[in-house]
Amino acid sequence: MQKSRSVFDKAPLTLDQLITLLESRGLLIEDSERAKRYLRYIGYFRLSRYFSIFLNRPPEADFKSVATFDDILNVYIFDRKLRLLIMDAIERIEVAVRAAISNTMSISYGSHWYCERGHFKRNFNHAQLLSRIKMETGFENKAKRNESCRHYYENYNDPELPASWMIAEVLSIGSWSLIYEHLWPMKTQKVISREFGLNNTVMVSWLLSLTYLRNLCAHHSRVWNRKFTITPMKAKKYKDVMKDNSRFYAQAIMIQVFLKAISTNPEWHVRLSQLFKEYSKINNALMGFPSNWEQNPLWN
Repeated sequence: MQKSRSVFDKAPLTLDQLITLLESRGLLIEDSERAKRYLRYIGYFRLSRYFSIFLNRPPEADFKSVATFDDILNVYIFDRKLRLLIMDAIERIEVAVRAAISNTMSISYGSHWYCERGHFKRNFNHAQLLSRIKMETGFENKAKRNESCRHYYENYNDPELPASWMIAEVLSIGSWSLIYEHLWPMKTQKVISREFGLNNTVMVSWLLSLTYLRNLCAHHSRVWNRKFTITPMKAKKYKDVMKDNSRFYAQAIMIQVFLKAISTNPEWHVRLSQLFKEYSKINNALMGFPSNWEQNPLWN
């Protein structure tokens, strides 16, 4: 049965009204003008995503007596810095993944392997992939062409699309995740996944989770205290540390595994630890981190 719906009739509130509302719910605001500035440029609705741990249990829905506006703001700033740290790691992983796929497939099947339907599973929409590549490389729109694609289109017409290593520069991690998932035969997946110390089934899952995490960060969505709906598969090798894969700790493990495969001296976890120390009042257990997480050999 479809849930009955009603008319949305909530009126927008002014900054002064928002301050009054927060104070009426028990939030301590020491500098109202400062608080209004943050509400103006962050937005009440966005900031309210960070209220949860500072509220009493329903039905009261008022703030705890010790809660302050700065407490909420600090969690928001921490989350913003965490997203930037995640994006920095994902950039390196994305470049490595697309290079691994492109290099492996190009060496085995030629520069334009992706144009051949036979390199993909039967259920893959190959025509849609080619359409996306045409759009992203500026096949019909010169203004969209990057330097490599522009050079190709100006000097070559057969094949009509650029080489694999050129399209690698324009396709998103989401596209490469989809490409990897549907590569055929399966042995090509396995060759690529072994570069990252994973089996192909885990690699498919982790690339999907990585894409989801990347999109959350790119759209400034909350990572702190989030229960993820798309989660990385618990790889057998990491099942003891990846107990709850719905929290960010599992995502952090996934990032660390990729980075350790890519770099001989990954320092991402050091920066993560420094961020936690900078915001030591924030309870990282809400993101799934155990109290002794750095003692696990994975992070050494």
